[in-house]
Amino acid sequence: MKKEGEWKVLIMDHPSMRILSSCCMLSDFVDKGITLVEDINKRRETIPSLEAIYLFSPVEKSVQALINDFQGTPAFTYKAAHIVFINTCPEPLFNDLRKSRITKAIKILREINMAFLPYESLVYSLDGPQIFHNWFSSYRFLEKNKQMEMLAEQIATLCVTSKEYPAICYRKDREDNFQLAHAPSMGEIPGKACSQLLIVDWSFDLVSPLLHELTYQAMAYDLLSIENGTYKYETMGISDSQEKEALLDEDDELWVQLRHMHIANVSKKVTELLHTFCESKRLTMDKANIKDPSQILKMPQYQKELNKYSMHLNLAEHCMQHFKWTVEKLCSVGQDLAMGTDMDGQMIKDPMKIIVPVLLDPSPMQAYDKICIILLYIFLKNGIGLGNLIRLIQYANIQQLGNIIHSMQFLGISLVPRSGQLRPERKVRLESTYQLSHWTPMLKDATEDIAENKLDKKLWPFVSDPVPTTSSQAAVSPRFGHWHKNKPVAKYRTGPCLIVYVLGGVSMSEMSAEQTAGQGNEPLWGRWGPPFRSEHF
Repeated sequence: MKKEGEWKVLIMDHPSMRILSSCCMLSDFVDKGITLVEDINKRRETIPSLEAIYLFSPVEKSVQALINDFQGTPAFTYKAAHIVFINTCPEPLFNDLRKSRITKAIKILREINMAFLPYESLVYSLDGPQIFHNWFSSYRFLEKNKQMEMLAEQIATLCVTSKEYPAICYRKDREDNFQLAHAPSMGEIPGKACSQLLIVDWSFDLVSPLLHELTYQAMAYDLLSIENGTYKYETMGISDSQEKEALLDEDDELWVQLRHMHIANVSKKVTELLHTFCESKRLTMDKANIKDPSQILKMPQYQKELNKYSMHLNLAEHCMQHFKWTVEKLCSVGQDLAMGTDMDGQMIKDPMKIIVPVLLDPSPMQAYDKICIILLYIFLKNGIGLGNLIRLIQYANIQQLGNIIHSMQFLGISLVPRSGQLRPERKVRLESTYQLSHWTPMLKDATEDIAENKLDKKLWPFVSDPVPTTSSQAAVSPRFGHWHKNKPVAKYRTGPCLIVYVLGGVSMSEMSAEQTAGQGNEPLWGRWGPPFRSEHF
């Protein structure tokens, strides 16, 4: 905590900066006594009167920069050092610290195991966007092996931080899932009650990332230019327009409530909430004996809430405009190809008839959208001949991007006809859906099967079966030791938790679907990399 009149310098690297930026504001640093935030790998001013807090990953470049700060004479760069590593420091780097002059200035030296980013309240990122390439490229074998243990440590860290010690289950059809589930850092972690860690890779569901999702958050990020969670929009005044910005994050209660809703319900819900808000203020107005209702809504204390409602109405309308302009036709064709049936439930007898008009469409359609349509057609047909594939690429006029389609083979998919079934058997769903939202991500099937204890253990084996236990004595992990030795029961959430890790990234449609999956299990999503969106295929 900040002491009266005491200020410190905070020094970070890129990973730690991303972690803090995802959950803290600059004002939070000031409140804790931070007067200056610096990058450890850049030249910095010498301030011998202030102590420094170092928060960074223990890699050679950053550790050497730390040592250099306390080599100077007659004075060090800072008065003292409070060192916090965000993951485990390798023994060689720790020895380098021990041999240097910094030992005279260290006041704190800790490892906090915080190697993940909070993205939403139940969604986390392991922040490795390059891993998709390393994992699915046949030329990155060495890089993949190096990163395997790092990923295992990050997943274990997430579990420990969340106070969850689950049994590990993985999809059997890829060797990578097996290797990750059995990595040394995972250890033997028998389940706390029925908590489970589900490991699956990106190729498990190749359809969901190819479709335009019509939930609020997914549409906003898919169709609009939202960067770093910031939505920019214009409001029309009496004489001119004004550009505004809104941050779409956990502090926006409306955003949290609406983001996983279907877009068809969002505007209606915002209007209902606005009406409820106005009604509550009308009661306040009656008590205050104010006769003109418009006056109370002009009061400064209500402007922040009203601006939020206005912004979300604007955002929903903006999404719908782009939907009508660009992707409405694509959504219809994409859903039919994904399901193999039309909106009336009739089998599609000749899918070529519905895709050719889209591929030949002269309107300025995204090339990536055409690639998605071709891939969905290939999946539906269980592969197509090379000649047909070349013709489809020519129809779409995407010859320069044809290698993207051919690269699907690295995900274990054959583009040419073969025996067997590309399309897995799906769970029958009887609930009503919107016409352009028939498809349900396959991951929802798996998580619901876990909740109902119906998961096929031949396809989803456990490293060790989840066994409910009342004992507080924990097993030992080779990496983290006694993770959960004698933990008080009161510290845990009641009920089991499901942690899902998607190796290769997760689409927003899967994130939205998981919010309603589980039937009592609390979904705790784990993923790495930026949210996968179809236009970034």
